[in-house]
Amino acid sequence: MASFVATYTNASGQAKTLTLKATDVTEAKKQLRRRGIRATDLKPAQKSQASKKEDGATSGLLSFDLSKAFEKPPGVKEKAVFASKLAALVDAGVPIVRSLDLMAKQQKLPMFKRALIKVSLDVNEGVSLGAAIRQWPKVFDQLSIAMVEAGEAGGVLDESLKRLAKLLEDNAKLQNQIKGALGYPVAVLVIAILVFLGMTIFLIPTFAGIFADLGAELPAFTQLLVDLSELLRSVTALYAAGALLIMIWLFSRYYSTYKGRRSVDRIILKIPLFGELIMMTATAQFCRIFSSLTRAGVPILMSLDISSQTAGNTIISDAILKSRNLVQEGVLLSTALIRQNVLPEMALNMLSIGEETGEMDKMLSKVADFYEDEVGAMVKALTSMLEPAMIVVVGGIVGSILLAMYLPMFSVFDQIK
Repeated sequence: MASFVATYTNASGQAKTLTLKATDVTEAKKQLRRRGIRATDLKPAQKSQASKKEDGATSGLLSFDLSKAFEKPPGVKEKAVFASKLAALVDAGVPIVRSLDLMAKQQKLPMFKRALIKVSLDVNEGVSLGAAIRQWPKVFDQLSIAMVEAGEAGGVLDESLKRLAKLLEDNAKLQNQIKGALGYPVAVLVIAILVFLGMTIFLIPTFAGIFADLGAELPAFTQLLVDLSELLRSVTALYAAGALLIMIWLFSRYYSTYKGRRSVDRIILKIPLFGELIMMTATAQFCRIFSSLTRAGVPILMSLDISSQTAGNTIISDAILKSRNLVQEGVLLSTALIRQNVLPEMALNMLSIGEETGEMDKMLSKVADFYEDEVGAMVKALTSMLEPAMIVVVGGIVGSILLAMYLPMFSVFDQIK
Protein backbone atom coordinates (compact mmCIF):
# COMPACT_ATOMS: atom_id res chain seq x y z
CA MET A 1 0.00 0.00 0.00
CA ALA A 2 1.45 3.35 -1.08
CA SER A 3 1.52 6.68 0.77
CA PHE A 4 0.01 9.83 -0.77
CA VAL A 5 0.26 13.50 0.21
CA ALA A 6 -2.86 15.62 -0.30
CA THR A 7 -2.78 19.43 -0.30
CA TYR A 8 -6.04 21.26 0.46
CA THR A 9 -7.39 24.55 1.79
CA ASN A 10 -9.32 24.57 5.06
CA ALA A 11 -12.27 26.77 6.00
CA SER A 12 -9.93 29.58 7.16
CA GLY A 13 -8.21 29.67 3.78
CA GLN A 14 -4.98 28.12 5.08
CA ALA A 15 -3.12 25.54 3.00
CA LYS A 16 -2.85 22.15 4.73
CA THR A 17 -1.23 18.85 3.86
CA LEU A 18 -2.44 15.36 4.76
CA THR A 19 -0.65 12.02 4.42
CA LEU A 20 -2.79 8.96 3.78
CA LYS A 21 -2.28 5.39 2.64
CA ALA A 22 -4.16 3.77 -0.22
CA THR A 23 -3.72 1.14 -2.89
CA ASP A 24 -3.83 3.73 -5.69
CA VAL A 25 -4.77 7.33 -6.48
CA THR A 26 -8.44 6.45 -6.99
CA GLU A 27 -8.69 4.90 -3.55
CA ALA A 28 -6.90 7.92 -2.06
CA LYS A 29 -9.47 10.26 -3.66
CA LYS A 30 -12.31 8.14 -2.26
CA GLN A 31 -10.84 8.44 1.24
CA LEU A 32 -10.59 12.21 0.88
CA ARG A 33 -14.21 12.45 -0.31
CA ARG A 34 -15.38 10.43 2.70
CA ARG A 35 -13.59 12.91 4.96
CA GLY A 36 -15.12 15.86 3.13
CA ILE A 37 -11.76 17.13 1.84
CA ARG A 38 -11.37 18.59 -1.63
CA ALA A 39 -7.68 18.29 -2.50
CA THR A 40 -5.99 20.84 -4.71
CA ASP A 41 -3.05 18.47 -5.22
CA LEU A 42 -2.61 14.76 -4.65
CA LYS A 43 0.68 12.99 -5.29
CA PRO A 44 2.65 10.00 -3.98
CA ALA A 45 4.74 10.62 -0.87
CA GLN A 46 8.42 11.23 -1.43
CA LYS A 47 10.50 8.10 -1.32
CA SER A 48 12.85 9.63 1.21
CA GLN A 49 10.03 9.89 3.76
CA ALA A 50 9.09 6.27 3.29
CA SER A 51 12.73 5.19 3.40
CA LYS A 52 13.22 6.96 6.72
CA LYS A 53 10.41 4.93 8.20
CA GLU A 54 11.84 1.77 6.71
CA ASP A 55 15.32 2.59 8.04
CA GLY A 56 13.89 3.19 11.48
CA ALA A 57 12.09 -0.11 11.35
CA THR A 58 15.20 -1.88 10.06
CA SER A 59 17.42 -0.46 12.79
CA GLY A 60 15.22 -2.02 15.43
CA LEU A 61 14.72 -5.26 13.55
CA LEU A 62 17.65 -7.13 15.06
CA SER A 63 16.84 -6.13 18.62
CA PHE A 64 13.14 -7.02 18.41
CA ASP A 65 13.11 -9.99 16.06
CA LEU A 66 13.61 -12.59 18.77
CA SER A 67 11.00 -11.15 21.11
CA LYS A 68 8.47 -10.73 18.30
CA ALA A 69 8.91 -14.35 17.25
CA PHE A 70 7.38 -15.50 20.54
CA GLU A 71 4.60 -12.91 20.72
CA LYS A 72 1.11 -14.31 21.00
CA PRO A 73 -1.46 -12.99 18.51
CA PRO A 74 -4.85 -12.05 19.98
CA GLY A 75 -7.48 -14.75 20.10
CA VAL A 76 -11.18 -14.54 19.38
CA LYS A 77 -11.95 -13.50 22.96
CA GLU A 78 -9.43 -10.62 22.92
CA LYS A 79 -10.78 -9.38 19.58
CA ALA A 80 -14.35 -9.51 20.89
CA VAL A 81 -13.43 -7.45 23.96
CA PHE A 82 -11.61 -4.92 21.75
CA ALA A 83 -14.56 -4.56 19.37
CA SER A 84 -17.02 -4.18 22.25
CA LYS A 85 -14.96 -1.50 24.03
CA LEU A 86 -14.22 0.41 20.83
CA ALA A 87 -17.91 0.36 19.90
CA ALA A 88 -18.82 1.80 23.31
CA LEU A 89 -16.24 4.58 22.98
CA VAL A 90 -17.27 5.49 19.43
CA ASP A 91 -20.96 5.42 20.42
CA ALA A 92 -20.17 7.76 23.34
CA GLY A 93 -18.70 10.29 20.89
CA VAL A 94 -15.02 9.77 21.72
CA PRO A 95 -12.85 10.51 18.65
CA ILE A 96 -11.55 7.37 16.97
CA VAL A 97 -7.87 8.28 17.49
CA ARG A 98 -8.45 8.96 21.18
CA SER A 99 -10.38 5.68 21.47
CA LEU A 100 -7.53 3.72 19.88
CA ASP A 101 -5.00 5.37 22.21
CA LEU A 102 -7.07 4.39 25.24
CA MET A 103 -7.41 0.81 23.96
CA ALA A 104 -3.64 0.62 23.35
CA LYS A 105 -2.88 1.72 26.92
CA GLN A 106 -5.18 -0.96 28.32
CA GLN A 107 -3.91 -3.74 26.04
CA LYS A 108 -1.54 -6.29 27.63
CA LEU A 109 -0.65 -8.42 24.59
CA PRO A 110 2.53 -6.86 23.08
CA MET A 111 1.58 -7.57 19.46
CA PHE A 112 -1.94 -6.23 19.89
CA LYS A 113 -0.65 -3.16 21.75
CA ARG A 114 1.92 -2.38 19.05
CA ALA A 115 -0.72 -2.80 16.34
CA LEU A 116 -3.16 -0.41 18.04
CA ILE A 117 -0.46 2.24 18.47
CA LYS A 118 0.44 2.04 14.77
CA VAL A 119 -3.22 2.02 13.71
CA SER A 120 -3.85 5.12 15.82
CA LEU A 121 -0.92 6.91 14.14
CA ASP A 122 -2.15 5.93 10.67
CA VAL A 123 -5.71 7.08 11.37
CA ASN A 124 -4.37 10.35 12.74
CA GLU A 125 -2.55 10.85 9.42
CA GLY A 126 -5.78 10.41 7.49
CA VAL A 127 -5.82 6.68 6.75
CA SER A 128 -9.20 5.03 7.18
CA LEU A 129 -9.55 2.62 10.10
CA GLY A 130 -10.24 -0.30 7.77
CA ALA A 131 -7.12 0.38 5.70
CA ALA A 132 -5.03 0.82 8.85
CA ILE A 133 -6.01 -2.47 10.47
CA ARG A 134 -5.56 -4.27 7.13
CA GLN A 135 -1.80 -3.80 7.61
CA TRP A 136 -1.92 -6.17 10.61
CA PRO A 137 -3.23 -9.53 9.32
CA LYS A 138 -1.90 -11.39 12.37
CA VAL A 139 -3.98 -9.20 14.67
CA PHE A 140 -7.11 -8.42 12.65
CA ASP A 141 -8.67 -11.16 10.52
CA GLN A 142 -10.62 -10.64 7.29
CA LEU A 143 -13.92 -10.75 9.15
CA SER A 144 -12.98 -7.84 11.42
CA ILE A 145 -11.57 -5.82 8.52
CA ALA A 146 -14.69 -6.32 6.40
CA MET A 147 -17.05 -5.32 9.22
CA VAL A 148 -15.02 -2.18 10.00
CA GLU A 149 -14.80 -1.14 6.34
CA ALA A 150 -18.53 -1.71 5.88
CA GLY A 151 -19.28 0.36 8.96
CA GLU A 152 -17.06 3.20 7.77
CA ALA A 153 -18.59 3.17 4.28
CA GLY A 154 -22.13 3.30 5.69
CA GLY A 155 -21.35 5.77 8.47
CA VAL A 156 -22.40 3.25 11.14
CA LEU A 157 -19.04 2.21 12.55
CA ASP A 158 -20.38 1.85 16.10
CA GLU A 159 -23.17 -0.50 14.96
CA SER A 160 -20.73 -2.58 12.90
CA LEU A 161 -18.37 -2.87 15.87
CA LYS A 162 -21.23 -3.99 18.11
CA ARG A 163 -22.22 -6.66 15.58
CA LEU A 164 -18.58 -7.71 15.26
CA ALA A 165 -18.23 -8.01 19.05
CA LYS A 166 -21.39 -10.11 19.28
CA LEU A 167 -20.25 -12.28 16.37
CA LEU A 168 -16.81 -12.89 17.87
CA GLU A 169 -18.32 -13.66 21.28
CA ASP A 170 -20.65 -16.24 19.71
CA ASN A 171 -17.71 -17.80 17.83
CA ALA A 172 -15.63 -17.96 21.01
CA LYS A 173 -18.50 -19.62 22.86
CA LEU A 174 -18.93 -22.16 20.08
CA GLN A 175 -15.21 -22.95 19.98
CA ASN A 176 -15.11 -23.42 23.76
CA GLN A 177 -17.97 -25.90 23.52
CA ILE A 178 -16.10 -27.95 20.92
CA LYS A 179 -12.86 -27.81 22.90
CA GLY A 180 -14.74 -28.96 25.98
CA ALA A 181 -16.26 -31.90 24.12
CA LEU A 182 -13.01 -33.01 22.51
CA GLY A 183 -10.57 -31.95 25.21
CA TYR A 184 -11.97 -34.09 28.04
CA PRO A 185 -11.66 -37.51 26.39
CA VAL A 186 -8.22 -36.65 24.98
CA ALA A 187 -6.95 -35.56 28.41
CA VAL A 188 -8.32 -38.68 30.12
CA LEU A 189 -6.90 -40.92 27.38
CA VAL A 190 -3.44 -39.37 27.78
CA ILE A 191 -3.62 -39.90 31.55
CA ALA A 192 -4.69 -43.51 31.02
CA ILE A 193 -1.75 -44.15 28.67
CA LEU A 194 0.70 -42.57 31.14
CA VAL A 195 -0.70 -44.71 33.98
CA PHE A 196 -0.39 -47.84 31.85
CA LEU A 197 3.21 -47.05 30.87
CA GLY A 198 4.17 -46.17 34.43
CA MET A 199 2.77 -49.38 35.91
CA THR A 200 4.13 -51.50 33.06
CA ILE A 201 7.66 -50.07 33.20
CA PHE A 202 8.10 -49.68 36.97
CA LEU A 203 5.59 -51.91 38.78
CA ILE A 204 5.54 -55.10 36.72
CA PRO A 205 9.35 -55.73 36.86
CA THR A 206 9.22 -55.62 40.66
CA PHE A 207 6.50 -58.27 40.83
CA ALA A 208 8.16 -60.32 38.09
CA GLY A 209 11.37 -60.50 40.17
CA ILE A 210 9.40 -61.64 43.24
CA PHE A 211 7.62 -64.38 41.28
CA ALA A 212 10.92 -65.57 39.78
CA ASP A 213 12.44 -65.91 43.27
CA LEU A 214 9.42 -67.91 44.44
CA GLY A 215 9.57 -70.16 41.35
CA ALA A 216 5.98 -69.40 40.43
CA GLU A 217 4.78 -70.27 36.94
CA LEU A 218 3.50 -67.17 35.18
CA PRO A 219 0.11 -67.34 33.42
CA ALA A 220 -0.02 -66.39 29.76
CA PHE A 221 -1.59 -62.96 30.45
CA THR A 222 1.03 -62.12 33.10
CA GLN A 223 3.86 -63.33 30.86
CA LEU A 224 2.54 -61.11 28.07
CA LEU A 225 2.72 -58.01 30.29
CA VAL A 226 6.18 -59.00 31.56
CA ASP A 227 7.44 -59.33 27.99
CA LEU A 228 5.85 -55.98 27.13
CA SER A 229 7.57 -54.40 30.14
CA GLU A 230 10.95 -55.73 29.02
CA LEU A 231 10.32 -54.41 25.52
CA LEU A 232 9.44 -50.95 26.80
CA ARG A 233 12.60 -50.84 28.91
CA SER A 234 14.85 -51.99 26.07
CA VAL A 235 16.60 -50.01 23.35
CA THR A 236 13.91 -51.15 20.94
CA ALA A 237 11.48 -48.82 22.71
CA LEU A 238 13.68 -45.84 21.85
CA TYR A 239 13.65 -46.84 18.20
CA ALA A 240 9.86 -47.22 18.36
CA ALA A 241 9.51 -43.78 19.98
CA GLY A 242 11.74 -42.28 17.29
CA ALA A 243 9.70 -43.97 14.57
CA LEU A 244 6.50 -42.62 16.17
CA LEU A 245 7.89 -39.07 16.21
CA ILE A 246 8.91 -39.40 12.56
CA MET A 247 5.41 -40.61 11.67
CA ILE A 248 3.86 -37.66 13.51
CA TRP A 249 6.18 -35.27 11.68
CA LEU A 250 5.37 -36.85 8.31
CA PHE A 251 1.66 -36.62 9.09
CA SER A 252 1.97 -32.94 9.99
CA ARG A 253 3.81 -32.28 6.73
CA TYR A 254 1.16 -34.18 4.80
CA TYR A 255 -1.65 -32.34 6.59
CA SER A 256 0.00 -29.00 5.79
CA THR A 257 -0.51 -29.67 2.07
CA TYR A 258 -3.83 -28.85 0.42
CA LYS A 259 -4.39 -32.44 -0.76
CA GLY A 260 -3.48 -33.93 2.61
CA ARG A 261 -5.70 -31.53 4.54
CA ARG A 262 -8.64 -32.33 2.28
CA SER A 263 -8.13 -36.08 2.74
CA VAL A 264 -7.91 -35.83 6.52
CA ASP A 265 -10.83 -33.38 6.81
CA ARG A 266 -12.98 -35.66 4.67
CA ILE A 267 -12.24 -38.57 7.02
CA ILE A 268 -12.98 -36.39 10.07
CA LEU A 269 -16.43 -35.53 8.74
CA LYS A 270 -17.21 -39.27 8.45
CA ILE A 271 -16.34 -40.05 12.11
CA PRO A 272 -19.53 -40.97 13.99
CA LEU A 273 -20.83 -38.23 16.31
CA PHE A 274 -17.69 -36.09 16.08
CA GLY A 275 -18.04 -35.62 12.31
CA GLU A 276 -21.64 -34.52 12.76
CA LEU A 277 -20.59 -32.17 15.55
CA ILE A 278 -17.95 -30.54 13.35
CA MET A 279 -20.44 -30.22 10.47
CA MET A 280 -23.04 -28.51 12.67
CA THR A 281 -20.40 -26.19 14.11
CA ALA A 282 -19.18 -25.19 10.65
CA THR A 283 -22.77 -24.65 9.48
CA ALA A 284 -23.55 -22.44 12.47
CA GLN A 285 -20.40 -20.38 11.91
CA PHE A 286 -21.08 -19.97 8.19
CA CYS A 287 -24.69 -18.88 8.71
CA ARG A 288 -23.79 -16.49 11.55
CA ILE A 289 -20.83 -14.86 9.80
CA PHE A 290 -22.48 -14.63 6.38
CA SER A 291 -25.65 -13.18 7.91
CA SER A 292 -23.70 -10.57 9.89
CA LEU A 293 -21.57 -9.56 6.91
CA THR A 294 -24.48 -9.14 4.48
CA ARG A 295 -26.50 -7.26 7.09
CA ALA A 296 -23.56 -4.89 7.58
CA GLY A 297 -23.52 -4.16 3.87
CA VAL A 298 -20.55 -6.28 2.80
CA PRO A 299 -20.95 -7.50 -0.81
CA ILE A 300 -22.18 -11.08 -1.08
CA LEU A 301 -19.08 -12.35 -2.94
CA MET A 302 -16.75 -10.91 -0.32
CA SER A 303 -18.99 -12.31 2.43
CA LEU A 304 -18.72 -15.79 0.93
CA ASP A 305 -14.96 -15.44 0.61
CA ILE A 306 -14.59 -14.46 4.27
CA SER A 307 -17.07 -17.13 5.43
CA SER A 308 -15.05 -19.82 3.65
CA GLN A 309 -11.94 -18.82 5.61
CA THR A 310 -13.69 -19.37 8.95
CA ALA A 311 -15.23 -22.79 8.12
CA GLY A 312 -12.44 -24.73 9.87
CA ASN A 313 -12.72 -27.64 7.42
CA THR A 314 -11.34 -27.58 3.87
CA ILE A 315 -14.21 -29.68 2.49
CA ILE A 316 -16.76 -27.13 3.70
CA SER A 317 -14.50 -24.21 2.81
CA ASP A 318 -14.05 -25.44 -0.78
CA ALA A 319 -17.80 -25.97 -1.11
CA ILE A 320 -18.41 -22.34 -0.14
CA LEU A 321 -15.74 -21.09 -2.55
CA LYS A 322 -17.20 -23.14 -5.42
CA SER A 323 -20.61 -21.72 -4.58
CA ARG A 324 -19.11 -18.24 -4.69
CA ASN A 325 -17.91 -18.82 -8.24
CA LEU A 326 -21.39 -20.02 -9.25
CA VAL A 327 -23.02 -16.99 -7.60
CA GLN A 328 -20.65 -14.78 -9.56
CA GLU A 329 -22.02 -16.40 -12.72
CA GLY A 330 -25.61 -15.56 -11.70
CA VAL A 331 -26.69 -18.73 -9.86
CA LEU A 332 -28.72 -18.35 -6.65
CA LEU A 333 -26.70 -18.99 -3.49
CA SER A 334 -29.04 -21.73 -2.25
CA THR A 335 -28.86 -23.49 -5.63
CA ALA A 336 -25.06 -23.18 -5.68
CA LEU A 337 -24.72 -24.67 -2.19
CA ILE A 338 -27.20 -27.47 -2.96
CA ARG A 339 -25.01 -28.50 -5.89
CA GLN A 340 -22.05 -28.96 -3.55
CA ASN A 341 -24.02 -31.42 -1.37
CA VAL A 342 -22.02 -30.63 1.79
CA LEU A 343 -24.10 -28.48 4.16
CA PRO A 344 -27.16 -29.96 5.96
CA GLU A 345 -30.40 -30.03 3.98
CA MET A 346 -32.35 -28.09 6.60
CA ALA A 347 -29.93 -25.15 6.41
CA LEU A 348 -30.11 -25.12 2.62
CA ASN A 349 -33.93 -25.17 2.65
CA MET A 350 -34.05 -22.26 5.10
CA LEU A 351 -31.56 -20.35 2.94
CA SER A 352 -33.75 -20.92 -0.12
CA ILE A 353 -36.80 -19.62 1.75
CA GLY A 354 -34.82 -16.58 2.85
CA GLU A 355 -33.87 -15.80 -0.73
CA GLU A 356 -37.50 -16.08 -1.84
CA THR A 357 -38.79 -13.79 0.91
CA GLY A 358 -35.91 -11.30 0.64
CA GLU A 359 -34.89 -11.81 4.29
CA MET A 360 -31.91 -14.09 3.83
CA ASP A 361 -29.85 -12.51 6.63
CA LYS A 362 -32.65 -12.96 9.20
CA MET A 363 -33.29 -16.54 8.09
CA LEU A 364 -29.60 -17.44 8.29
CA SER A 365 -29.42 -15.89 11.75
CA LYS A 366 -32.23 -18.19 12.88
CA VAL A 367 -30.46 -21.18 11.30
CA ALA A 368 -27.29 -20.23 13.19
CA ASP A 369 -29.26 -20.06 16.46
CA PHE A 370 -30.73 -23.51 15.78
CA TYR A 371 -27.39 -25.18 15.04
CA GLU A 372 -25.64 -23.49 17.95
CA ASP A 373 -28.32 -24.92 20.26
CA GLU A 374 -27.85 -28.31 18.59
CA VAL A 375 -24.10 -28.13 19.13
CA GLY A 376 -24.61 -27.29 22.79
CA ALA A 377 -27.01 -30.22 23.26
CA MET A 378 -24.68 -32.64 21.45
CA VAL A 379 -21.70 -31.50 23.53
CA LYS A 380 -23.63 -32.21 26.73
CA ALA A 381 -24.70 -35.61 25.41
CA LEU A 382 -21.17 -36.53 24.36
CA THR A 383 -19.74 -35.41 27.69
CA SER A 384 -22.31 -37.44 29.63
CA MET A 385 -21.44 -40.52 27.54
CA LEU A 386 -17.69 -40.07 27.52
CA GLU A 387 -17.25 -39.53 31.26
CA PRO A 388 -18.30 -43.07 32.29
CA ALA A 389 -16.61 -44.52 29.19
CA MET A 390 -13.27 -42.95 30.14
CA ILE A 391 -13.65 -44.13 33.73
CA VAL A 392 -14.20 -47.66 32.42
CA VAL A 393 -11.11 -47.38 30.20
CA VAL A 394 -8.84 -46.18 33.03
CA GLY A 395 -10.31 -48.72 35.44
CA GLY A 396 -9.87 -51.50 32.86
CA ILE A 397 -6.19 -50.63 32.33
CA VAL A 398 -5.39 -50.51 36.04
CA GLY A 399 -7.52 -53.59 36.77
CA SER A 400 -5.85 -55.62 34.00
CA ILE A 401 -2.37 -54.91 35.34
CA LEU A 402 -3.41 -55.74 38.91
CA LEU A 403 -5.07 -58.94 37.71
CA ALA A 404 -1.89 -59.92 35.86
CA MET A 405 0.09 -59.41 39.07
CA TYR A 406 -2.28 -61.41 41.26
CA LEU A 407 -2.80 -64.39 38.97
CA PRO A 408 0.66 -65.96 39.71
CA MET A 409 -0.12 -65.82 43.42
CA PHE A 410 -2.66 -68.63 43.01
CA SER A 411 0.06 -70.99 41.73
CA VAL A 412 2.26 -69.91 44.65
CA PHE A 413 -0.51 -70.75 47.12
CA ASP A 414 -0.97 -74.14 45.46
CA GLN A 415 2.75 -74.91 45.92
CA ILE A 416 2.55 -73.92 49.58
CA LYS A 417 -0.36 -76.31 50.13
